[in-house]
Amino acid sequence: MNQGTSSNPGSGKIILSGMRPTGRLHWGNYTGALENWNRLQGDYSCHFMVADWHVLTTALDKVPEIRENSRQMYLDWLGAGLDPEKSILFIQSEIKEHAELYLLLSMMISMGRLERNPTFKEQIRDLNLGNEISYGHLGYPVLQAADILMYQAHAVPVGEDQLPHLELTREMARRFNRIFGDVFPEPEPLVTKFARFPGTDGKRMSKSLGNTIEISASPEEIRKKIKPAFTDPARLRKTDPGNPEICAVYTWYQKFMPEEVEETARECRTAARGCVDCKMKLADGVIEHFAPLRERRAEFENNPTRLDEIIRAGCERAGAVAARTMAAVHDAMGIG
Repeated sequence: MNQGTSSNPGSGKIILSGMRPTGRLHWGNYTGALENWNRLQGDYSCHFMVADWHVLTTALDKVPEIRENSRQMYLDWLGAGLDPEKSILFIQSEIKEHAELYLLLSMMISMGRLERNPTFKEQIRDLNLGNEISYGHLGYPVLQAADILMYQAHAVPVGEDQLPHLELTREMARRFNRIFGDVFPEPEPLVTKFARFPGTDGKRMSKSLGNTIEISASPEEIRKKIKPAFTDPARLRKTDPGNPEICAVYTWYQKFMPEEVEETARECRTAARGCVDCKMKLADGVIEHFAPLRERRAEFENNPTRLDEIIRAGCERAGAVAARTMAAVHDAMGIG
């Protein structure tokens, strides 16, 4: 079996994960994926993908923004600590083998199986698509399977809501191996458990809701966005006792200033600290927390030639792995 090359010599296990390029990453992206990716770099051979083709499945109107958004994502990745020497960082559309494997795998799955995918059903409902469903959107899980199998991934970090997609990938690997011989490992899920991370309005942090705070935000931007953030709605005056458990600001303390959590909760419940003071103290802590990220990010942003080199080198490394995988696929199928 072709295992490709390991970007982390200390581990024989390969991981593939990716993000859609939608611009600067926010705190929810950071806590939900990016922090975990950083940890995984020490234990696995990691492949991290800018999933630009995936944007097309639901947001064709965003095409003009994809190139710049991809660069912004790279800057956030590098700022947050992803190491291009340890991990392969690449852009999906630069590796044309993904399209070929997507085509071949699409011959091995039925329309009915794709339509039964619970994640697909949820997207149809949430996006209110009705009958305006593209072939590419329906086939999204097949492209995702091609992404994963291309790098012979042994594991994929996923949230519980993404498990149906990964199970479909495992099914497709089994079907290919049964028909043509063993080429692909069946990737296992690395389930990432994380609490719903609140935005400035208390709802789940999401760009579509306009309630995000970016990990690269300046100190001024951070203070401006924290100032109107959701707190206990029953606390109308500073002298009213509060309930920190329903406060987005308190959740942020738990993540970014854990050493202050106990005192913050106590002073909230006893009305010893007002919401304005609580927010300003949090802002100072968050500004300090993300200062190293902003500094690293600025180094690459101010050196676009270096950024271009990192992108090019990562795509070349990914392309070399993809070429070997497709050679194995061609040999197994007797085509190409």
